[in-house]
Amino acid sequence: MAEPIRVLVTGAAGQIAYSLLYSIAKGDVFGKDQPIILVLLDIPPMLPVLDGVVMELQDCALPLLREVIPTDKVEVGFKDLDAAILVGSMPRKEGMERKDLLKANVAIFKTQGAALEKYAKKTVKVLVVGNPANTNCLIAAKSAPSIPKENFSCLTRLDHNRASSQVAMRCGVPANNVKNVIIWGNHSSTQYPDVHHAKVNVHGSEMAAYDAVKDDAWLKGDFISTVQQRGAAVIKARKLSSAMSAAKAICDHMRDIWFGTKEGEFISMGIYAAGNSYGIPEDLIYSFPVQIKNKSWKVMDGLAINDFSRAKMDATAAELVEERDTAMAFLSQ
Repeated sequence: MAEPIRVLVTGAAGQIAYSLLYSIAKGDVFGKDQPIILVLLDIPPMLPVLDGVVMELQDCALPLLREVIPTDKVEVGFKDLDAAILVGSMPRKEGMERKDLLKANVAIFKTQGAALEKYAKKTVKVLVVGNPANTNCLIAAKSAPSIPKENFSCLTRLDHNRASSQVAMRCGVPANNVKNVIIWGNHSSTQYPDVHHAKVNVHGSEMAAYDAVKDDAWLKGDFISTVQQRGAAVIKARKLSSAMSAAKAICDHMRDIWFGTKEGEFISMGIYAAGNSYGIPEDLIYSFPVQIKNKSWKVMDGLAINDFSRAKMDATAAELVEERDTAMAFLSQ
């Protein structure tokens, strides 16, 4: 058996974590022969709830789960980590301005970045899920200067999965018959779900998504807005934000980091934009199409970008620049 790896989940008493922890602990993410020490961090008022989550994990009697450590202390939570999944963040309350939300989250992710810097392994892979995820990820990365920026990513896989599923349903094929959709930019309603490079397998033959769907107006209209607004639609229906689907996307994202992407396929994740070939401002966490091998990603270069795509890629970049500048002003206070 391999040595156990230490995996942190923050916001561990919350509903995304409740859907996530079982999959991690049973080996769906890091491998069926990889023992795990799960570290569960949350704020002090949530510790009694966290005790219940720990009891349930124990009661699952999972062979790979070597230890569960509930805590509200960063020095315990971030120690010697191999992976950190930062789910916890300040949620937007009714009547709250976006900049107030940013200010609260800058404080949280500055603290967590500093804790990664001080306590975690320098090889730690950090996934930021808590919103605004791209900017929170940037703040964490900047607060942990000795951990490579490439080790930080934010979750746009949920948007990616939503886009794949919409195309699959439209074409009447299983979801895994759709590959290489792209989410560009921010995990917000300005994100750009792009299927110009996507492929759909219909009755055993692979074709371009535009040819398979045969409805350009839908692909350039309702498809994009459905994916952009899907989180809000789930909240409206459930009165709670996406949890099961978010947890599944986190598993997909981390599994792909650990084991790599399939040959000829790329997935979407928010990564540090430095050196990108698509004209996106460098000092951002921006979602790109990436391929992953040996735990490191590279942006899928050389994809043709038409004017329609360019405008949408630039619009979401502009929102991220504005978010970053607001956040950096708070960071320096």
